[in-house]
Amino acid sequence: MAIKIIDPDLCTGCKICVLSCPMDVIRMEEIEKKATIKYLEDCTVCGWCAEDCPEDAIIITLEKYLPIIGSWE
Repeated sequence: MAIKIIDPDLCTGCKICVLSCPMDVIRMEEIEKKATIKYLEDCTVCGWCAEDCPEDAIIITLEKYLPIIGSWE
């Protein structure tokens, strides 16, 4: 999973996602006062941003998903 998009139409600029991200992946746009993805490569895929967003503006995708490979495979 990874952050696919932060919907600017739903984002109210409350900064909850910015504060909940332990890796500082999400930042606030200075002019528009909306959340934006700045450092996606640093995302640890914890999902806290999407979980904490009161407006459900953050969409998570499976594109960064890495399957778990067991020793029996």
